[in-house]
Amino acid sequence: MDKDFWVHVKDTFFEFLMHIGPRAIYALVALVIGIFGIKIIMRILKRVLRKSKVELSLQSFVGSLSIFILWGLLIFLIGSILGIEASSFLAIFGAAGIAIGLALQGSLANFAGGVLILLFKPFRVGDLIKVNEVLGFVVEIDILYTRVKTYDGLIVTMPNGNVSNSDVDNRTMEPYRRIGLNFKFNYDVDIDFVLQLIIETMKKHPRITHDPEPDAWLDSIGEYELKVIARCWVPSEEYYPAYWEQLLAVKKALDAQGIEMPIPKRTIYQPEMKEVMKNFPPQKQSEVAENGTHK
Repeated sequence: MDKDFWVHVKDTFFEFLMHIGPRAIYALVALVIGIFGIKIIMRILKRVLRKSKVELSLQSFVGSLSIFILWGLLIFLIGSILGIEASSFLAIFGAAGIAIGLALQGSLANFAGGVLILLFKPFRVGDLIKVNEVLGFVVEIDILYTRVKTYDGLIVTMPNGNVSNSDVDNRTMEPYRRIGLNFKFNYDVDIDFVLQLIIETMKKHPRITHDPEPDAWLDSIGEYELKVIARCWVPSEEYYPAYWEQLLAVKKALDAQGIEMPIPKRTIYQPEMKEVMKNFPPQKQSEVAENGTHK
């Protein structure tokens, strides 16, 4: 009986190999060819997108989505070669899709957020944005995440769902930005001379635009200083270098003219002793006169 059992197992195994073996070999060949085919298709797709001058954000998104679709088709093809019927395969995909969808609700929200970003274009790859207290340049937008490179070289990865539902400050959407500089001066300064000096200094900067022209105004009068605001316009990509250079140039111009920034001062009034003693009763006045102090 044991001999018959092992003969049956051997016959069943060889029958299985004869039935599934060729399909397994075909499936393996299809897998290898499919992997190389996906790589070739992606290279061609990237080259076509690059030559067609499609914006970088759309290139990244289309590339990520294309890889997902191509791998899905390859898995479907391998399943068909192994003998899995299309209806069964679709049922498996459907059940897996429901399970994955329930487990990855956040990822689906991120995918929808990525689609909204590409449709409404609040920003693109290369833009300088501030979102959720992160300031930096957009380097990539894929199907789930947006990656931002900050000024100090950090890469911050943010879910597209959060980004699409947040306030996005796009600082390069407009071609020009306004620089605002704030200064404080003493009351005795010649305010007309100071305003003219600041304007002439700002006009010398090579990056500013002259339509509108730089201007400076007395903004408010404080407790111990005059507050002045100066403004000029520069190309958006030149904002920070121009801001720092203008601030330094105005400071040097003020120093050259001997104009100093105000220092808070307080005047303390100390009345004469005679005036203080008038508020004391006669007995205390005599004690103060004798001892020079009072208790």
